Amino acid sequence: MNIFREEHHLFRTALRDFLQREVVPYIDDWESEGQIPRSIWSKFGNMGFLGTTIAPKYGGSGLDFPYQVILTEETSKINSGGFSAAVVGHDALAMVYLNKFGSTRLKEQFLPASCMGQSFGCLAVTEPHAGSDVASIRTSAKKTAQGYVINGSKTFITNGVLSDYLIVAAKTDLDQQSAGISLFLLNRTIPGIQASALNKLGWKASDTAELSFQDVFIPHEHLIGEENMGFYYIMQNFALERLILAIGAIAASQYALEYSLQYMSQRKAFGRSINKFQVLRHRIAQLASQIELQKTYNYTICKAFDDGHNVVQQCAMAKLMSTELSDKVMTECLQFFGGYGYMEDYKIARMFRDSRLGTIGGGTSEIMRELIAKMVIDKVKY
Repeated sequence: MNIFREEHHLFRTALRDFLQREVVPYIDDWESEGQIPRSIWSKFGNMGFLGTTIAPKYGGSGLDFPYQVILTEETSKINSGGFSAAVVGHDALAMVYLNKFGSTRLKEQFLPASCMGQSFGCLAVTEPHAGSDVASIRTSAKKTAQGYVINGSKTFITNGVLSDYLIVAAKTDLDQQSAGISLFLLNRTIPGIQASALNKLGWKASDTAELSFQDVFIPHEHLIGEENMGFYYIMQNFALERLILAIGAIAASQYALEYSLQYMSQRKAFGRSINKFQVLRHRIAQLASQIELQKTYNYTICKAFDDGHNVVQQCAMAKLMSTELSDKVMTECLQFFGGYGYMEDYKIARMFRDSRLGTIGGGTSEIMRELIAKMVIDKVKY
């Protein structure tokens, strides 16, 4: 299924050229440093690659969802899951929550700079004792006459160390579970916020943080949306997050397969290139078919999402199948390289590590299966 028009293809070409010029030559350094430089954000913003779906009055381009799909796909094809996570974490998570649920005042204050890459954000929901179980978060936001006082902690937060602002989920009613959660926007400069970088297996170029909040005061105006509606906002946006993860997983799988095919055409064994051996050719055929089928399904869901349909179930399915397929593709592709696949000098080693987070982030495969089972078997509606 083709969801792209001519203008989408022009955008993709411009983005691809930009990435090859401004990102790819430096990505190994950023992987080693564990972060990307602030300068790259403004370069993205100046080119119009951020905030494509945000209204022009808030600094965006007012375009349709396929532009965000292209951003996800192309940043997933440069062999750095961390870089893609940092960009998409700002563009498709932090900015989306602010744009969708924030007040006019908050949007006017924060979105223009976000679209220009002059500032970037993070979404802070996961906690040490509450991952997929969002309703069990313990971070609290006590309401006072002047505002809210936030105490608690978060973990595994992409962009959590260096971002300029944070979209934070906290309990405004401690006696409730899901019905007591609210969302807040916190400026990084507010006293009481501490962040420490986590040492990850993969996604090295993105800074991932453990956060703590100690008596962090924010005014009432920094509440996002309505009080005690945060859980429902998060559930609404999970569909997009999971669809984005599915899109990125398949794009990365395509990139890995193309890279492997190039290697296999040059690598010789027993007097011929290894892409001539039937057992390997059939594995390639199987992987290529599965990737194409999953990509077509994902595009179908993208079209339905863009048209405003409820695709919670389909997004969970797309995320489950795409990320598990990516794990399979990376394992098979590493095997094609033999001993060289285990060497850091070859790109496939990083692809293998980076892919592994796909079945965990945004809801584990186990959570996806249970969510799908509830909708299919128990007829639960979300």
